[in-house]
Amino acid sequence: METGSPHETGTTGANGSTGAAGPAAGGAAEPEWIALPPGLLRMRRFLLVVWLGLITIAAGLVPGLLAGPAWAAFALPPLALAVWGWVMIERNWRSWRYAERADDLLISRGVLWREETVVPYGRMQLVEVTSGPVERHFGLASVQLHTAAAATDATIPGLDPAEAERLRDRLTELGEARSAGL
Repeated sequence: METGSPHETGTTGANGSTGAAGPAAGGAAEPEWIALPPGLLRMRRFLLVVWLGLITIAAGLVPGLLAGPAWAAFALPPLALAVWGWVMIERNWRSWRYAERADDLLISRGVLWREETVVPYGRMQLVEVTSGPVERHFGLASVQLHTAAAATDATIPGLDPAEAERLRDRLTELGEARSAGL
């Protein structure tokens, strides 16, 4: 887990300390990891509250009105799930990060099962920026990378639209330059 603010850039060592990126940090050039903006956390928590709030109200109100006040206790499990989800959403959000290297893009995510995806620039076929209605409301966009192998498609969710467009343009430019040399 990274120390300090989740919005800092830098590398995370095996001991969990955040260090500077680059050759001066220890010989080999480490990637500069970029964390996702807090807007994604706000959006996911909003969706959690809306959906589980509606389920909590329905689970407590309907049995409470039809069978008696004691049956309103059915609202407690969805409420407990909402509290647990509130914490887990933040842990998941903190786990997402990406780094641009000379020849590829790294995407790292996951709390219990860590996944690190490496997408070579020369293998990218399509880079698209998407933003649904809820994402637009929160000022977010996602970058999706398509490669020749369907299993290696990767997504970076919850970016600021300007950063998503910059990343799309940069990845497209690097992908064209690398694929021209094949």
